[in-house]
Amino acid sequence: MEIISEYGTILLVLAVIFGFYMTWGIGANDVANAMGTSVGSGAITVMQAIIIAAIFEFSGAFIAGGNVTATIRKGIIDPSSIVGQPEILVFGMLGALLAAAVWLMVATARGWPVSTTHSIVGAVVGFAIVGIGADAVKWDKIGQIAASWVVSPALGGLIAFLLMMSIRRLILNTDNPFQSARRWGPVYVFLVGFIISLVTLFKGLSHLNIDLSVSMSFVAATVIGLLVAVIGWMLIQRVQVDATADREFHFASVEKVFTPMMIFTACAMAFAHGSNDVANGVGPLAAVVSIVQSGGEVAQKAALPLWILALGGVGIVTGLATMGYRVMQTIGTKITALTPSRGYCATLAAAATVVLASRTGLPVSTTHIAVGAVIGVGLARGVGAIDLRVIGGIVISWLVTLPVGAVLSALFFFTLKGMFG
Repeated sequence: MEIISEYGTILLVLAVIFGFYMTWGIGANDVANAMGTSVGSGAITVMQAIIIAAIFEFSGAFIAGGNVTATIRKGIIDPSSIVGQPEILVFGMLGALLAAAVWLMVATARGWPVSTTHSIVGAVVGFAIVGIGADAVKWDKIGQIAASWVVSPALGGLIAFLLMMSIRRLILNTDNPFQSARRWGPVYVFLVGFIISLVTLFKGLSHLNIDLSVSMSFVAATVIGLLVAVIGWMLIQRVQVDATADREFHFASVEKVFTPMMIFTACAMAFAHGSNDVANGVGPLAAVVSIVQSGGEVAQKAALPLWILALGGVGIVTGLATMGYRVMQTIGTKITALTPSRGYCATLAAAATVVLASRTGLPVSTTHIAVGAVIGVGLARGVGAIDLRVIGGIVISWLVTLPVGAVLSALFFFTLKGMFG
């Protein structure tokens, strides 16, 4: 308790700095994965991706980011045994933030698309084992999270595969693919607005004191979906047949129809990513703020101040703008060749999976989901359409992340404990 009262201000400052550093890493590495499909398909430029992320990543973090933070903050470890030593939890959360941030910076510099969720979960578990004891780790919760790492890419891949097959049947395999694309395009745009807004309205706004019934949520989501569809229809009507391009690639004009649709899915993916992955940076930060401001009370529940969500949103956008380009290519160009129609399927499937997962409070990995969705799109054209060597390298980087986060976290925990103890 004495340490909290004596060094409270310094610990708060460190928490804000480390939290911002962590969310910067999320933007530099994970947002690049989220936006990679849109850039890789040629639908938007890197600069446009940064602008979209600036608006919608921040919106997702601020509006719908309050649900997942609870899982990272109090769902992975049981701090009840150190109620009389709150400084242990403070040092641990600070160490976890710094460990995950350092690993993300190293991975980003090397161009490795790693999971920020793996990083922070591994870091929290690493500190808990050395600082509290292995019994403090809720291994059943870790098991659920580990299962989600398998289920989420499979679900993202399945949704992307089904979307791709529907586009093939309704548009590409028809007598006039271009007219079919213009006819069905607004329907696919409606899906984007409807799915993202519906799931957000269901559970995402409780921390803003907005509580709608199920029927009202459906009505609001339908209205939002229709508004988005109308805007999409207006943009699609401006697309004209390019006979010269069609001679080289039969579906060139069809892909042009999907380009404005990709803008909507890019916005949806950015919103979905912000709502889910902001938790990785601000969860431990919220724990430290709660303990210091309460004078050392280790509470099972803590209010999540909106300024913490705002800090997370700013950090994510800053990371993407400064170093996001380094890993954006992997998802967008190296797994499988993407066109706007394929990118649309992968991005919408990933966004839907991420938002659904974030509403259940399970900290899934956006990287896993995005990779799964891109693989699903590739498999719609056969196994030969995906680069298995690239996928193998990505999986190895995922496996390394968890233990590296744990070891670094333990190291930083002991360093902080020595400095302030």
